[in-house]
Amino acid sequence: MMTKPKSVLRAALGISVILGTCLAARSQAPSPTPTPTPASSDIFIVDVKTKDGELKFGQPLKITNFAGYNNQPFFLPDGRGILYTSIRDKQADIYGYDIRSTKTIQVTNTPESEYSPTLMPDGKNISVVRVEADGTQRLWKFPLAGGQPSLILENIKPVGYHLWIDDHTLALFILGKPNTLQIVDVATGKAEKVVDNPGRILRRVPHENKFSFVHKISDREWEIKAFDLRVRTSASLIATLPGIEDYAWLPGGKLLMAKDSKLFAVVPLTGKKWEEVADFSQAGVKRITRIAANGSGSRIAIVGVLERK
Repeated sequence: MMTKPKSVLRAALGISVILGTCLAARSQAPSPTPTPTPASSDIFIVDVKTKDGELKFGQPLKITNFAGYNNQPFFLPDGRGILYTSIRDKQADIYGYDIRSTKTIQVTNTPESEYSPTLMPDGKNISVVRVEADGTQRLWKFPLAGGQPSLILENIKPVGYHLWIDDHTLALFILGKPNTLQIVDVATGKAEKVVDNPGRILRRVPHENKFSFVHKISDREWEIKAFDLRVRTSASLIATLPGIEDYAWLPGGKLLMAKDSKLFAVVPLTGKKWEEVADFSQAGVKRITRIAANGSGSRIAIVGVLERK
């Protein structure tokens, strides 16, 4: 099955959009193993400013109009576009939203399901976790200029989540009993286990040669840790909010987490505790989970549920 490029929002998103498979080909291909549809959610963007050393957050703006699962936002490097996953008719594909024009386009359209869109370090491809026809979850890439998607790692599976450390190294959340966090060399396929029972969010630590993850030490003890890529060791940064695993970094070194409608922030390793910095309950946003920040820290994307009044 061939893919073909689609140029909608090329200028705005800074990429050519790929149409994974034409609709006619979709009906000829085997369908992936059915999986339960996750709960409905929406993506909101929020402007962020700093005044007198304090964070100030604007009103959440809902960018998803489809009623269903909309999740896993990823800011493009220029901060003007967001990639995300949306499940429609029991099919997960990648979509793109242009902040300036407020337009949404479908990025992939395949018989398989794609999750966790991420722009690769080469700037020419996006990587996704793909649920294949037999239910296998592996890491694939789609060329932005159009063309066939291809496997990144053939033998590493089942992949849950991923983070590019550099152009040949990945941090991977691997599903299993227990789930594991692994660092994998793309060229050789060699894997190095970091820890058992990681959380699903993997981030680069701003201005350091480290990446961060949540370590679920026990049911009640969860910590955000940083893995030092030079000395190959992990160190604790701060305990998470109770039972919360989603977080994001702002470029100045602050961590963000959310609980229900409230947003909390802290600078780790300072002895300070999580401090409430925003409450979006008046805007009707509740059950906030994932958080993503753009490169400048001037805007965040949050995933939550809009309370109907």
